[in-house]
Amino acid sequence: MNPKSLDPQSAEAIRQRYLKVDAATISDVLDQLGYLHQGLAATFAPYPETAGKLAGWAYTICGEMRPYAGTGDPEKMQAVDGIQAGCVSVWSGQGDGVCFFGELIALGMKTRGATGALVDGGIRDIEWIAKHRFPVYARYRTPVQSIGRWQVTAWQVPAYLPGATKQHVIVNPGDFVVGDADGVIVVPADVVEKVLNEAERLTATEVKIRAELDAGATLEQVLAKYGHV
Repeated sequence: MNPKSLDPQSAEAIRQRYLKVDAATISDVLDQLGYLHQGLAATFAPYPETAGKLAGWAYTICGEMRPYAGTGDPEKMQAVDGIQAGCVSVWSGQGDGVCFFGELIALGMKTRGATGALVDGGIRDIEWIAKHRFPVYARYRTPVQSIGRWQVTAWQVPAYLPGATKQHVIVNPGDFVVGDADGVIVVPADVVEKVLNEAERLTATEVKIRAELDAGATLEQVLAKYGHV
C-alpha cells in the first residue's frame, strides 16, 4: 500500500486505526507473516517519556556526520518542506552526539500535517516540543546543534535504522511507523492493511481475555479458549 495512492481521508483513517493498537501486537502479527526483524533497537525512546504514541507514514531523511562551512543546511530545509500530512519524518544517519531535530523543525513539520518524528540521532528543545504535542522518538538527547557537523544528503530514499534483532531495519518511504511505551515497529508498505486488520482482531480478543480474567477465569481457562495471544 502506498499512501500516495490513497485519498487523504482514507490515509488518515488507517492512521487513526493504528493509534488504537499496540506496537507489541503489531510485532506479533508481523512475526506471523514472516517479517521477523521489523522492531527498532531499544535505544529509541520517546522524548519526553510522556510524548505519546507515534503513528504515521514514513517520510525518510538521510544524512551523515561531516564538517562543512556555513550557517545552515539548505538540503535539510528542502527535505523538511516536502513532508505531507499524516507522515512521520524518519531521520537516518547515525549521528554522534549532535542534534538532528529541534523545536523549529518540529513546528515546521507540524504545520504541514506531520504527526511526529523518528530520529536515529539526537533531539533537543524537548520541553518546547512537548508543549506542541508533537511526539518524537530518538536515540539520545543533546544540546549540541548539527550545523557544521551533520548534513542531510538525501530524502525519500530507503533509510537504515538500528534494529532490535538485526543490525538494521530498512525503512522505505510509505512504510508505516508505530511507536509506544514498548518501542518502535516498522510495517512494510505492502502489508500495512493486512497487518492492521489482524492486529485489530487480536486486540479485540485481548479485551475479551482481560474481561474474563477480571471476572474470575483462570489463565489456563482463557488460554484453552483463545489460545496464545
